[in-house]
Order: sequence, then C-alpha cells, then structure tokens
Amino acid sequence: MRIVQLLTALIVTGVLYLVVFEREQLLAFAGAAPTEETASEDEARTTRKVGVVVQTMEAQEIDSAVILRGQTEAARQVELRSESSGQVISAPLRKGKYVTKDTVMCELDPGTLEATLAEAEAALAEAEAARPEAQARVVEAKARLREAEINARAASELSKNGFASETQVANAEAAIESARASVEAATGGLSSAEARILSAKASIASVKKEIDRLTIEAPFDGIIENDTAELGSLMQPGSLCGTVIQLDPIKVVGFVPETEVNRIDLGAKAGARLTTGQEVVGQVTFLSRSADEITRTFRVEIDVPNADLNIREGQTAEVAISAPGENAHLLPQSALTLNDEGALGVRVVDTGDVAHYMPVSVLRDTIDGIWVSGLPQTVSVIVVGQEYVVDGVAVDPTYREASK
Repeated sequence: MRIVQLLTALIVTGVLYLVVFEREQLLAFAGAAPTEETASEDEARTTRKVGVVVQTMEAQEIDSAVILRGQTEAARQVELRSESSGQVISAPLRKGKYVTKDTVMCELDPGTLEATLAEAEAALAEAEAARPEAQARVVEAKARLREAEINARAASELSKNGFASETQVANAEAAIESARASVEAATGGLSSAEARILSAKASIASVKKEIDRLTIEAPFDGIIENDTAELGSLMQPGSLCGTVIQLDPIKVVGFVPETEVNRIDLGAKAGARLTTGQEVVGQVTFLSRSADEITRTFRVEIDVPNADLNIREGQTAEVAISAPGENAHLLPQSALTLNDEGALGVRVVDTGDVAHYMPVSVLRDTIDGIWVSGLPQTVSVIVVGQEYVVDGVAVDPTYREASK
C-alpha cells in the first residue's frame, strides 16, 4: 500500500514539474503550439517593469565638519614632589581647593640649615676681611721688586766704572729674583683669598637653595586634585606633596583618522557636546604630525574656555571640527542600500528608466535625513523599492517631491 502511495506522489510531482518548468517542451511534445494569448502573456511577463518611488534632488553646498569622539583633559597637570628631606610643618590643603600661583603647598622643617647658612656667611666675612691684607702684600712685593731693579741697575753702572765689585752686582740681581718671588707669593695669596670668598659665596647660595626647597609652591593657578602631605609626615627626595591641575582653559582631545586629517587646520573652529548635554566652542590648537602606531590616527587638541570650571577632566565629548564646505544631497536614511561588495550607496534612475547603483560617502547624520556626497548635481534617487531592483532592470518610476 505504501509503495502505491509513493509512486503516486512521484508521478504527481513529475507532472507538476513538466507543467510549470517545462511547459513549452511539453506542448511541443504533445504537438500543440502556444496560442497567441499565451505568447502575449509570456511577453508581458518578460517586459514587465518594477514600480518604484523616485525623488529628484539637487546638490547643496553645506558646511562640512569632521566628527570625532574624544574626551576632556586638563590643560596642565603636575605632581609636586619634594627635593629635600624633612618633616612637614605646614597644615595640609584639602583636595578640590583652588590655589593661585606661588601658594605654599608644603613646608618642611629647616633643621640645621639656618645654622649652616650663618656659618657660611661668617666664612664669607672672614674671607673678605683677608682680601685687603693680601692686596697690600702684593703692593709691597711689587715695590720691593722695583727697588731691587733700581739697585741692580746702579750696581751694574758702578761696576762698569770700577766702583763696584762683581759680587755687589750678583747680590743686586739675586735681590731682584727674590723680589719677583715675593710678588708671585703675594699674588698667590691674593688669589687664594679671592677663592675663599667665592667658596663662601657658593656655600651660602647652596644653603639658600636648600632652604628654598623646603617650601613647595604651586607653579600655576589650579585645583588641588588630592590632599597635600599631612602635618608631621616625613618627606624624602621624590615624596609627593600634592597634585595641581589647570582646567581653564580645558582641552578636548580626539583622534582623527588618516583619511580626514588633511581637512583640519590649526586655528579651525570646533564645537563639542558633552555627555551632560553641555555644548562648548573652541579652536584647534594642536594637530599631531605623527600617527599612533596601533590605530593610525592623529591626536588633535581643542582649547575651550572654562572660567567657571564646570567642565571636568575625563568627560566624554562628541567633537565637530569645521572644514571647507562641499556639495551634498540630503537623503532619507531608508534610501541607502548595499551592493554585492558591501559598499554603501543608492540606486538611481538613469535615462530610459533603468535602475543603476551609485556609491556615496556619508558626511553628516541629522534628524531630517543623511547628507551624502558622490552623486551628480541633479539625480533621481529611488527611495522606495530600491531593494527589489539591480543594475539594468527597467523600472516604472513614480516621482514625488523631495522634502524641504
């Protein structure tokens, strides 16, 4: 019984296949030519056009912008660290406090530095007191040298006339050499006195510098990001006193893809919308010349006024940087489609009412539609039915007015 049912199903399937897919061959086998009515139906079926809705659009020049995702950063941030050792003797400043330049952040106990400074100043006074004596010795030695030279010349003249012996001449010359040695010794003493003065001054400068390091001051106006070192804590060279950040102006930092970097100029106007909904305006102050090795993007910085300090560091922002305008078409987002390669584009109606695919580039997304470039000045875009046609398919367009 089951075999009969199976055979019946196979026969029915074969007949249906012949009737639907091999109709012409079946008729030819049966000796029946297709009627005129059947032929006309087949011809109408092959020439039937696909109905679509089309909008004819004109290109408009729009202010183009480079859209980025970024975040806010402090204009300046510094960690104030100790350059000396000592115990903190100043009360701590609490985080969030606004400080001006040169505000004392941490002050260390001077210890014996003041005594060391007094000792260095005393050494300087002693060295300066010894300088006049050394100068006088130089003057005295030079006078003795001149006297010895005069005596030597006199002894030499007397020896020529026979009034002085050679011994007297030799003694006079020896006196000259001795006087010269005295001048050298006195000059050396004066140089030594000058060196002691310079050494004492250097010691004083060194101690004063060390004393200056005991006071750690804010290098610029800003906000304290964390509490400064606690009173009584021991600081070592490199110990953290506190962190100061400057938020006015604040930077909005983003990263530009290499395909868009040439559209941005230094000084260009830029706007940013923060996650809080706040919108700010600034200008481009930095555009990196070197790409990130991983992302192949370029860092761009925008300075934004922040006098009331409402913008905080680290907030996410959507950035739009102004760029030269270009021609574009405003299309409904639903008009966009993909070709077989996955490229984004639209289908348009060419001469002869034939569908044709054209690639586009998205410039901007708005509530009224999407701005695209890459189309002719005037173009008829299929806005309904574009998914049911391919290149070369005849269409029956119904035109409707483009939305304003």
